[in-house]
Amino acid sequence: MLKRSGVKVKYWLSKVPYAKSIKRKLFSSQSGIGVAVSYPSDRRQPQFSEIHADDEYNGGSFVLYRVLGNDLYPRHKKGQTLENLNFILRNESAFPNCKKKYIINRIIDKEQEEKIVKRLQEEGCDFVKIPFSLDEYLKIPLDISGVPQNYFPYRMEYQYLSEPEKQRIKMRICRLKNNYVMNNNGARNVALRRGKSEADWVLPWDGNCFMTESAWKLLYSDVKNKKMPYFFVPMARIEDNQKLLEDLHVVSASEEPQMVFHCNSKEEFNEEFYYGRRPKVELFWRLGIAGDWDNWPIEPWDLPCPEYSPDAGMYSSAGWVARLFSGQAHLENGKSGLVDRGLARNEAIADLLERLDSDGFKARYDSQRLCYVAEVAEHGCIKDPFNSELLRNANASLSRGPYSVIDKKTLPPSRNLHDYWHPAPYFWPNPIPMPGLPYIRKDGKRVPGTRLYEPLSDNYDRTRLQRLFDDTFSLSLAGSVSKDERYDAHAVKLVCTWFLNPETAMSPHLEYAQVRKGWNKNKGSSSGIIEAKDFYYFLDAVRLLERREKLTKSNSNDLREWLSKYLHWLRTSPQGVKERSALNNHGTYYDLQVGAIAAFLGEDMLLRHTLRDSRFRIVQQFSTDGSQPEELKRTTTAHYCCFNLQGWIHLAQLAESCGEDLWSFEGPEGQSIRRAMEWLLPYIDKNWPFQQIDEFDSERFYPIYYAYLSRYGKMSGLEHLEIPSKEEVKPLFFPHDGIRPFWQLS
Repeated sequence: MLKRSGVKVKYWLSKVPYAKSIKRKLFSSQSGIGVAVSYPSDRRQPQFSEIHADDEYNGGSFVLYRVLGNDLYPRHKKGQTLENLNFILRNESAFPNCKKKYIINRIIDKEQEEKIVKRLQEEGCDFVKIPFSLDEYLKIPLDISGVPQNYFPYRMEYQYLSEPEKQRIKMRICRLKNNYVMNNNGARNVALRRGKSEADWVLPWDGNCFMTESAWKLLYSDVKNKKMPYFFVPMARIEDNQKLLEDLHVVSASEEPQMVFHCNSKEEFNEEFYYGRRPKVELFWRLGIAGDWDNWPIEPWDLPCPEYSPDAGMYSSAGWVARLFSGQAHLENGKSGLVDRGLARNEAIADLLERLDSDGFKARYDSQRLCYVAEVAEHGCIKDPFNSELLRNANASLSRGPYSVIDKKTLPPSRNLHDYWHPAPYFWPNPIPMPGLPYIRKDGKRVPGTRLYEPLSDNYDRTRLQRLFDDTFSLSLAGSVSKDERYDAHAVKLVCTWFLNPETAMSPHLEYAQVRKGWNKNKGSSSGIIEAKDFYYFLDAVRLLERREKLTKSNSNDLREWLSKYLHWLRTSPQGVKERSALNNHGTYYDLQVGAIAAFLGEDMLLRHTLRDSRFRIVQQFSTDGSQPEELKRTTTAHYCCFNLQGWIHLAQLAESCGEDLWSFEGPEGQSIRRAMEWLLPYIDKNWPFQQIDEFDSERFYPIYYAYLSRYGKMSGLEHLEIPSKEEVKPLFFPHDGIRPFWQLS
């Protein structure tokens, strides 16, 4: 009992950020999986040699560059950059032997940028303009490699993190985008490099820095007398800019400092470090400048703490500088201000990047664009043999349905016929009654009634749901190419009966999918969500009906309301949250289902985030050689490797229809859809060497082969094979195989 309790304590401690030291004390022989942090102060301190005064540092000319960037609400008040610039231009004195220049740093708001340029020109100020380009920004990838797999956004471990930690992970993911937009250290280095050819000393400072006359005299004296290549200038946060005009001599300057560089200094700012996560502090760490930042932890998703520079220790302090008011008084002072500033800063950056991503995405994305049969809709025809097969299938569909969840022969545990329900397919009643173990899992062996189309399946809803998806798709395609109104009319009846008519409609959830009675309060499992995996092509069928105005506006609106409720359940229910975190094909098909519904509803942010997370799944699901470790754990490995890869093909096609590219994505170790295909396809003509306990349809390789051919060209090593043409491969596979009906149509 003690051992079991210890395991539980260790498990929950593993979910608590910063619990590493606690776990080590309690379980010294085993390491946990919580958030492991380190501290820069743990590094070996450098042995500073004595620095002698050198005439090299006697030069007296200075150039002060201020970097003017984007206002970040809520970190800053809107328009604060221009307001503070005006204060500087009106009130800061001219300093002897010091030129003042400006960097206009990728300001997104063109109107604001024009006002800043005009104001600088009015004062005759020199400035350098670094332009912002949305097209350039949209080409920048996510930083997938910087987040450990345990903390990928869809993982359960991620859900246990605090909101600030989640926010910091998002910032790491968007690091490269942040670096382009904010260009924090990039602009500083532009100032530093230009300034070294213009003066003996360079001050590459933030745009809100202000120097009083007394502060300048103190800085000048320190730089001249202390003779070092680097100086840090402590900063004082100001809540009332007007107080600076009194030129107070005693100011509490204890904030993160600015820097002064000699023209012969070697160090620069590290442009890998991004705004909001210690871009200046990284240089302090390299130079050994001590401060509170030495106690700031390095989290698993942070860029690593750097080693000491050869110049470590060759610095001193010089004077002080004021940081003008940000427009947000509650963020300026005290420990709570420091924390709140960080949160507000990250929130502001995230909002800005979100807006830019949305602007770019909306230019490419149309919720009414067909994802899978666009060519059919465009040309209005299908060539034989597919046309003949389609019409045969559609004619058969005319004799079936309409379907409703109330037609099942047994009641769900809720006793509400409108609730979808289906037993867990691989959990068999235990022939030997045992407390706590009423079922035995037999992977790959289906419980009677859970196989599609078998007579007992009429007791449940799975077969009817599949018929709904497949028949609606065939009928809407047939209606598009034949102009026979019977096909459209029956397709509309299918949609309305299953989703819209109050007497027959399904409740918008899957709470009773894959139920094990007596377990989980008789509710279903997360894995039951995969039973609705085929929404992706069903919604293309709905688009076809809407394009030709076969569904009324009222019906279309009501369907969207149903889908919105179902999507909310998918994202917030315990089953949905768990399914999202699945590491195998269930996670793939969860993304496909959520992404397809979000695309249909015009939920562009959710769609973008789903496609973002799918890139993490590629890294996690595929090995460097392209194999699929999670699918190879199963008893029917050939089925699951093909099934999961088909899900990726559908998801990549969905992304492609929205202007996103999953086909060419590669993880840090080469993980990709392409490599997964290249691992799988050589088995077209080889014996499958892994466990496969039931029959496998080897034709399932062909749709994957043709997806590869269409995206990447011919695959080397398969030249000797006689692959049947697309027309020779059957257009309809068993629905459990995960291959869309009439997969040859694009």
